[in-house]
Amino acid sequence: MSTFDYFTAFKRNLGFLNREEQTTIRNARVAIAGLGGTGGAQAHSLARLGIGAFTLADLDTFELANFNRQLGATMDTIDKPKVDAISDIIISINPEADIRKLSNGISEETIEAFLEDVDVVVDSLDFYCFRERFLLYRTARAKGIWVFTAPPLGFGYTLLSFDPKGMSFFEYFGFSEDMSEAELAISLVAGIAPMPYMFKYLHQGGIDVEQHQLPSVGAAPFMIAGVIATEVANLLTKKYPVLAVPTVQQFDALLHRYRRHRYPFGMRGPIQRFKKMLLRRKVPA
Repeated sequence: MSTFDYFTAFKRNLGFLNREEQTTIRNARVAIAGLGGTGGAQAHSLARLGIGAFTLADLDTFELANFNRQLGATMDTIDKPKVDAISDIIISINPEADIRKLSNGISEETIEAFLEDVDVVVDSLDFYCFRERFLLYRTARAKGIWVFTAPPLGFGYTLLSFDPKGMSFFEYFGFSEDMSEAELAISLVAGIAPMPYMFKYLHQGGIDVEQHQLPSVGAAPFMIAGVIATEVANLLTKKYPVLAVPTVQQFDALLHRYRRHRYPFGMRGPIQRFKKMLLRRKVPA
């Protein structure tokens, strides 16, 4: 059986990263909230990057309906906790990885443990996890921790990077915690899809609001995984300035569209408020 050596395993990174940068990555801890479609793929990509420590939070298990998009979902992992299955994948790549698992997800009781000693957070929570997301962003900002998120949108994604010293999550989306779930959903969609490319090919029949079921295809999480790993590497090694919110990047592979745009008022500007009004008409109540 081969023995594991970190710098042999990740030496092909060298050239695009130098040894000092790879060591920084090795010594970093990344916290991932949610290990479904995007979270599992991101954990895999970050493990291949050589991240040395992870904090993983998810309270769910894998099921057959996850197969179209979730890296950890296989016949062998049905009914297995996602934190355990994704942890196994990371360890199979880097046996030296230090992994902390929170099988109860993100809550008031777990948030401090989730963010302990963390260098950067990746938000891969489900769309409707508003309470958990509010708690995560508020606490990470108070602790001075960057948060990256790249929600899947059809055959593409939007990249949002939150600088703890820049525009906040609440300022960008225009959230208030007294909003109804429907208004929270509209505000979230407006913020993650300021240019709603996916509506060009979205069929309403794939949306089940009552069951909190939204369509998602497997291509997007794997694009996102590479993008998030790149953002994390860049933040840790300080190669280039990170483009934080209110600058937003969108890409749709099906439509061959890329857009980078700055929204100085977030989703609170007049044009974005008008778009929210249109969304209320287009998205099921």
